[in-house]
Amino acid sequence: MRHSLPQSHQFYVTAPQPCPYLGGKIERKLFTALHGDAATALNDTLSHQGFRRSQNVVYRPSCAGCSACLSARIVISGFRATRTQRRILRRNERVSRLATNPWATEAQYRLFRRYLDARHATGGMADMDLHEFAAMVEETPVRSRLVEYHLDGELIAVCLTDVLSDGMSMVYSFYDPDLSENSLGTYIILDHVAMARGAGLPYVYLGYWVPGSPKMDYKRRFRPLEVFHEGRWRQLDETDLSGVTAQGIDRTAIGDQVSAIQLPATK
Repeated sequence: MRHSLPQSHQFYVTAPQPCPYLGGKIERKLFTALHGDAATALNDTLSHQGFRRSQNVVYRPSCAGCSACLSARIVISGFRATRTQRRILRRNERVSRLATNPWATEAQYRLFRRYLDARHATGGMADMDLHEFAAMVEETPVRSRLVEYHLDGELIAVCLTDVLSDGMSMVYSFYDPDLSENSLGTYIILDHVAMARGAGLPYVYLGYWVPGSPKMDYKRRFRPLEVFHEGRWRQLDETDLSGVTAQGIDRTAIGDQVSAIQLPATK
């Protein structure tokens, strides 16, 4: 289905498919394309409304009877590392960071394959080949960085990151599954907090947090955390989420959702 906003901007809806996070539920996404000179402003504006980027599109879940996928971001000004997080930082003191333009390499792909085989062997990316991996990294019409992490000269982690007007958006990360004692997933987020703080950016966007999904629960450990719920950003600890997965409650009609989306001002 296609829906239009003023300015003739087109939004589309994906076909229903099984939800990867909550068993027995059906997923559907609202999305639009990013292209041309307006891509950066559009990605920025829609990211502030709970959308996420994947290559040259931005999307937001739009599932009937469920609103459990909540875009989440860390508030940098209030963030203080926990005792466990400080231990993780000390454990990775010898890790070095290299931020580059988004360009895929065979070394990255080998690490990506090891990560998928160990952590997500049955996931949607399980069959991704080198060319598809390169497209995921390189097809970006916005300001993106590829952040590599090395230990003793070896590539151990990678994160594809968008730079927004108000923060850093972590698009996708992967790491060496054999270094479980390093807690690299947590370390990458902590390092992005440090980068955002150093750049004077107020947020780190973590993607979607899903109440009831064990694979997403780690995001709750980064406080203060805000979630985009009912049209605005709210502190997670102060938000009533009791109805987000309630059955039988229809989401606002797609046309109404599209009408409520704010677009960047035209020049």
